[in-house]
Order: sequence, then C-alpha cells, then structure tokens
Amino acid sequence: MKSSIVVTALFAINRGASALIATPITGQFSNRIPGEIDVQQAFAKSSFPISPDDLLNRAREVLSPQISIGTMDDGDCLADDFEFVAAVVGPLPKEEYLAALGSFKLTDSFGIEQNYFGFSVDPIQTNRVWFFNRAVSTHIAPFMGAKPEDTINGGVLNLPPQVYHIDFNENGLVKEFGFYTVDRRQGNTGGLGGAFGYFYGVGKPLPIRECQPYQPSFRFRMLNFIGKLGEKLAKKKTDQ
Repeated sequence: MKSSIVVTALFAINRGASALIATPITGQFSNRIPGEIDVQQAFAKSSFPISPDDLLNRAREVLSPQISIGTMDDGDCLADDFEFVAAVVGPLPKEEYLAALGSFKLTDSFGIEQNYFGFSVDPIQTNRVWFFNRAVSTHIAPFMGAKPEDTINGGVLNLPPQVYHIDFNENGLVKEFGFYTVDRRQGNTGGLGGAFGYFYGVGKPLPIRECQPYQPSFRFRMLNFIGKLGEKLAKKKTDQ
C-alpha cells in the first residue's frame, strides 16, 4: 500500500515537472517589466561627466590589489571628503578609514578570494557603482590570537553575500565606499560580513551586540508571540 502511494506521488511530481518544462516562454517581459527603469534613457539624462562604462572600469581599477580602495596607494584614489559607511560602522572620514584598516591587515592572515560579480552603475545616482561578492577566505596565519588550526570549517571562512557601493566624484576619486550583508543565512560566519565576519569566524568576536549573529530583541519576540496568539484565538473563534 505504501509503495503504491509513493509511486503515485512520484508520478504526480514528474507530471508537474514535465508541465513546467513544456510551458513556453512567451517573451512578454523580454525587455522591461512595468516599473523597471529605462536604464539607457536615465543615463542619457545624466549630467555626471564619466560614462557608465568608464565608471565600471574605474571601479575595477580602485578594487585592484595595487590600489585596494586606498589601502595600497596611500589613499591617493580617495577624495578629500571621502567617507566609509557600512551597516553599523561609519561614516568614517578618510584618515580614520585608513588608520582603521592599517591597524590590522586581513591579507596577512587570510588567503582571500573576493569573488566579485554583478557590477552595475546606478541609473538614478549615476556616480555610484553597485556590485556583490561572496568571499571565501582561508586562514593561513595567526589572527587576533587565533591559529588557523583552531578556526571553524578547517580554516575556510565563507562570508555571506554582500552588496558594495562606490561613489565617485567628477574627477574619478572615490567619494564614498560601503557594504552590507544581503543574506545572513548564507556562509559560516554567523551572517556577519566585513571584519566582523572574520572575528566571529576565528572564534574571537568583539564583545558587542553588533559583532554577534542576529537575534531578535525581546520586544520583537513578544510582538511575534502576541501576533501568533491573536491568530490562534481568531481561528478558534471562527471554527466555533
């Protein structure tokens, strides 16, 4: 009896999959969907003097190991009014940013594959370049007192996907740089990105809430509890 039920279920699943595969693609939304920006039109209206293609090339240039967003060129690529802005850190002005990154060098302790992708120019703020990364870092030397052999996952840290932005001024200097975690359920650093992800990954998280994996506050948990309780009571009343 059980085997016949399983066979029937598998048959139904296969029929559903075949139906999906056989469904033709209409091409109705092959250009733009309602609400989607006409990017080329937006670029044509932009007064920013650097073209989108040149801006993408400049972004890749300042990300290169030779420059590394100011950390390898003594800040020459950074504008005087530069600011670093992340989810919980910043805004930091130019000198504070360079001093903070100079206090610890991740590349001395980790072999880092940045895995950048998805570079695009913002059609609304046309001096801004957006892109993602899914960094994979191998712990190769002591970091914050932690040894590679003591790090999780055999010393390999998979940071969550992060979205970055770089704003340029009219001279091609970096005016703002920042990033945010976009999927905290990915990776093995507790959903933390940036330096916080490395601290957590080697077992040395800073003793502050921002350096810990996300947990809903007591008030938020209570609101959820009250909401679910209200749903149950309403359902019970409807069933009577």
